[in-house]
Amino acid sequence: MTKFRTGAMKAGLAALALGASLALTTPTASAGELASGCWNTGRWYCENVYGAPVYQSRYGGEIVGYMYTTTSWFECRTDYGDYVGGPHPNRWLWTQADNGKWGYMRDIDVYSETDPLPTCPA
Repeated sequence: MTKFRTGAMKAGLAALALGASLALTTPTASAGELASGCWNTGRWYCENVYGAPVYQSRYGGEIVGYMYTTTSWFECRTDYGDYVGGPHPNRWLWTQADNGKWGYMRDIDVYSETDPLPTCPA
């Protein structure tokens, strides 16, 4: 190898090693830390997981549709459903799936903070 190619190779490897060490030491924020709350423009909108299932009941059961958008609208929230985990372990959101059927989405499938949503009627 020529002196130039050897020097360039060493410089490239050093840059690669520096990039790898930065990637290992740079903290990253979780989705919850990056997400802001849902917002109201006459309807409540939240950021959600693409392809998230919408269930017939807040107790799970049959999937009635999916959300093929990452910003969807929601009517209300309930904290009285099956356990789903996350910061609101029993929270489900009432919405209309992309196929037009109504149902509940699990709170863990929503990136936005869902506290601003109104509570669903009993």
